[in-house]
Amino acid sequence: MARLILAAATVLIFVGEPRAVCEPSAALTLTTEEYPPYNMLDERTREPTGITVDKVVELMHRANEPFTITSYPWQRAYRLALDMENTCVFSTSRTPEREALFTWIGPLAQSDWAIFARANDIRKPKSLEDVRPFTIGGYNQAATGEYLKLRGYKVDLAISDALNPQKLLRNHIDFWATGDLLGKYLIKKAGLTDQIVSLFKFELSELYMACNLAMNPQRAEKFNRILKEMDSDGSSAAIERKYQ
Repeated sequence: MARLILAAATVLIFVGEPRAVCEPSAALTLTTEEYPPYNMLDERTREPTGITVDKVVELMHRANEPFTITSYPWQRAYRLALDMENTCVFSTSRTPEREALFTWIGPLAQSDWAIFARANDIRKPKSLEDVRPFTIGGYNQAATGEYLKLRGYKVDLAISDALNPQKLLRNHIDFWATGDLLGKYLIKKAGLTDQIVSLFKFELSELYMACNLAMNPQRAEKFNRILKEMDSDGSSAAIERKYQ
């Protein structure tokens, strides 16, 4: 079913510099990042794929909206949505600090945040308060790092979350905070499943598409209505099962 939907969509999905698919004033520029299994690049085609990518493609198809999806480093993807009209970034945690900065579409999915540690670490914290004395790894402008910094934790930010497993193993950080599924994906991809473990989850984050504030409210309302329809008719659940 998902393949048929993707084949039917009259859009372009690619990596690199966006190309217009219709009049620039009408097309949506959608930016994303590597955040598996929600949004990531297919290893064979190098095109964006994942739970939220598939949902956004289906959403745009049902809304009959022309669009592009481009994968960038997170800081650039986020900044483009802040600064450019007709631009949205996903998947984005909807935090109090970000609430007034965007027009919000979603939620698209949910993500548990977790603390990871070296498997041989004799310290066994069971809560965020237990890790307060230590240095926690995060990455630039990610909601997990923002959450911890605002609460007074010592956070060491990397330019990419994929760098944190090695930082953890080299004792550059004491623990690592990231999305539970993302952390497990990065650990498996690096071949480190026997060296890094998930200790506990500490927050449930809903993931959204965050759009520039200049977006027409009626357009945003249409997108949110269609997402509810996708939840009701089982389309969203079917997409999630593909990645389980």
